[in-house]
Amino acid sequence: MSAGARPPLLRTVDLVRTYGRGALAVQALRGVDLVIDRGEYVAIMGASGGGKSSLMNVLGCLDRPTSGRYEIDGRDVATLDDDELATLRNRTIGFVFQSFNLLPRTSALENVELPLLYGDAPRAEQRARATEALARVGLAGREWSTPSQLSGGQQQRVAIARALVGRPSILLADEPTGNLDSATSDEIMDVLDGLHRDGMTIVLVTHEPDVAWRAGRIVVLRDGIVSRDQPRPADGSPRPGDLPGISAEGRPA
Repeated sequence: MSAGARPPLLRTVDLVRTYGRGALAVQALRGVDLVIDRGEYVAIMGASGGGKSSLMNVLGCLDRPTSGRYEIDGRDVATLDDDELATLRNRTIGFVFQSFNLLPRTSALENVELPLLYGDAPRAEQRARATEALARVGLAGREWSTPSQLSGGQQQRVAIARALVGRPSILLADEPTGNLDSATSDEIMDVLDGLHRDGMTIVLVTHEPDVAWRAGRIVVLRDGIVSRDQPRPADGSPRPGDLPGISAEGRPA
């Protein structure tokens, strides 16, 4: 990296994550090297047990690596204490999960405001930012609807707005369309595509080739290592099932 150049947004070097000890130890990540720059749109694929969730947990600072190095914007995460790590998660990373994780008796607006309650922004600013985030995902006018009054796709939009309200640098989405039908999945992916066009860095885990094909880069994990890392061709071909090293079901071939 040249003098004065900004470091990548995310970088892992020989990243290892082991669960358990001794004969019961399971190595979920076995030396992952990965660089994600600002503004990228990356899909992570692979068979169950290949390390996708473990990698996302480390990238999201929900888990610490057993060995190796993980940097966010040039900062070694291992040097941060628990309070610094919590602040980093809250201000830098937005999370979207397969399960929407909304409070059922709380309005969309209040669900989106939740991450801001731990900060020091004035109440009026919190309300304004939550309203803006809901409008950004196409839910203007539904601020006071509870989850039971919203469709599954609308609930996921609320979850995306909640991830955006802290104005993070990166959005981590773990199977964001896993609980949705194909038409609603397309709607949610349209939202993510729009966020990326606006400059958001997005990393998503998916089993679905059609979802991965919306990203600009596809990383395939196999047995805890990166088995393939390739850009999506600019002309949109080949079809997802024709990707070298990726089956039509989204598994490493």
